[in-house]
This record gives sequence, structure tokens and C-alpha cells, in this order.
Amino acid sequence: MKQRVLAVVLGIALVTGCHHKVKAPAPPPPPAPAAPATPPPAPEPPPSREITPVEDEYSRLKKMASDEIERMGLLSEIHFDYDRADIREADRQILTKNADALKKFDFLRVTIEGHCDERGTVEYNLALGERRAKAAYDYLVSLGVAPDRLKTVSYGKEVPLCQQSSDDCWARNRRDHFAVTGKTR
Repeated sequence: MKQRVLAVVLGIALVTGCHHKVKAPAPPPPPAPAAPATPPPAPEPPPSREITPVEDEYSRLKKMASDEIERMGLLSEIHFDYDRADIREADRQILTKNADALKKFDFLRVTIEGHCDERGTVEYNLALGERRAKAAYDYLVSLGVAPDRLKTVSYGKEVPLCQQSSDDCWARNRRDHFAVTGKTR
């Protein structure tokens, strides 16, 4: 019976004295943050296209044929008063721009063509056209254009721009035209 009492006492002691709550098992600790995945490599750049350097105007014109340059209208015409070969003030500015272009493109050869209107004799107009061309030639040389790159020719009244017999038409025909006719190199 002793054993029985001992068992009862132990049972009671266990039930009352050692009564403690059974804790639920602790949740497992959160997993350690995963190391960030290595980012994918950057995409390969597209194959580079060969970029051709921009060709400067000098090189571009140097490669062009003289007649192509002439059609571009690089040089402007000047005009004259009736029966005159004097360069007008407004035309001096045009000649200055022409001289700047000729100095910039130092390989161009130019023929200065003197023209007249239809009035007067063929001989008179040829002489007047020559004086007009020579006046422009002298002015360009005075601005620093090499004389060996310029030549003059007179067409007198033989190559008119306009063929009407009017003041406006005659004024258009009294001119010097600057024709790009070649290259020095």
C-alpha cells in the first residue's frame, strides 16, 4: 500500500506542483534573407556602326566638278548702270563676299564674264563688257584674291539673260557673271 500512496502523492504532485503550461513549439526563425541574386549582365551594346566623319565644306567642294560648283551659285553677279563700268557701292559688298568665298576655297579658278544690254554696237559693247569684267577683276585682286586664279572675258550683248526691250530687262543684262571654270589643284 505504501507504493500506492507514493504513486498517488507523486501523481498529485506532478499534477499540481509541476503544473505548467506546455508551450507550443516556437515557430522556426524566419529564413535568413537570401543574398540578392546577381543581376543579369547588361545586354551587349548593338554593334557599332562606323560613323563617317562629317566632311567639311572645303573637302566636299574640292571633290566636286567645276560645273557642279558653278550650278551651286557660290558666287553672285554684280550689275552696272547704263553705259558704265564703275562698281556700285552695293556691288562692292557682293564682291567682298565673292572674294571671301574665293579665299576660303583657294583652289577655284573663275572667269569674270562682262555683259551688256542690247543697245550699242557689237564692238562698243564688247569693249564695255571687257571694262566691266576688268573692274571686278581689279577689285577682287585688291581684296586679296590671287590674280592667277582669275581671268576675264567680254560677251558684250551676245549672251543676254533677258531679251525684252525694256529698262528692267536691260538692267538685268548689264552684269558681270562669275563662272567657276576650273581648279588650281
